[in-house]
Amino acid sequence: MESYGKILLVEDDVSLAQWIQEYLQEHSYQLIHVERGDTAVNVFKKESPDLVLLDVMLPGMDGVEVCREIRTFSQAPIIMLTARSDELDEVIGLEVGANDYVVKPVRPRALLARIKALIRSNQHSELAINSNVLKFGQLNLDSNAKRVTYGDKEINFSSSEFEFLWFLAQNAGQAVNRDQVFMALKGREYDGQDRRFDLMISVLRKKLDDNSQNPQKIKTIWGKGYLFVADAWS
Repeated sequence: MESYGKILLVEDDVSLAQWIQEYLQEHSYQLIHVERGDTAVNVFKKESPDLVLLDVMLPGMDGVEVCREIRTFSQAPIIMLTARSDELDEVIGLEVGANDYVVKPVRPRALLARIKALIRSNQHSELAINSNVLKFGQLNLDSNAKRVTYGDKEINFSSSEFEFLWFLAQNAGQAVNRDQVFMALKGREYDGQDRRFDLMISVLRKKLDDNSQNPQKIKTIWGKGYLFVADAWS
């Protein structure tokens, strides 16, 4: 069955979490459930969900702090859940970066409508900036800022290294040969002797924690060229 998106549900009320999970799964969403706030951020980084349903009152770390921490590295939609209708809670939640706020008891259809709207809106936003930003799991490339982040770490690259990585990422899943690389980045054909990009591949692998003996993220395909593996960045 096709999934409409992956949702991280952070809720310590097990019975509530169970019906939310069952209801959204019936509507073709993939659910990941955690009960504690202090584990939610690490699970988010590992799973890269399309949306977060986040309870305010949680053991370990409250939902406001979880939201604030997620916002330091991701703009994925976040819907806060609370048992209280205190306007102050709502304001605090929105100030730290939540996209929406739902007061319990949660109405299933209303929740589903908000989830659909936020995921759709976020997808449209990503398409709008797609020419400047590339995302693969936990790897993010920003061509405007010449910035690379992997997980929660920013990695420094020289201009030439970034241009090479960007070119490979733009062609993710497709092997590119030396002629293509030289034409794209140097405006000339490969002369059969210049090894700069072979050496640069080693630098990229080292900075991106790819095993140089058995690379899984940026491979060299014999007789074809370099291959940026799109699904190797979780």
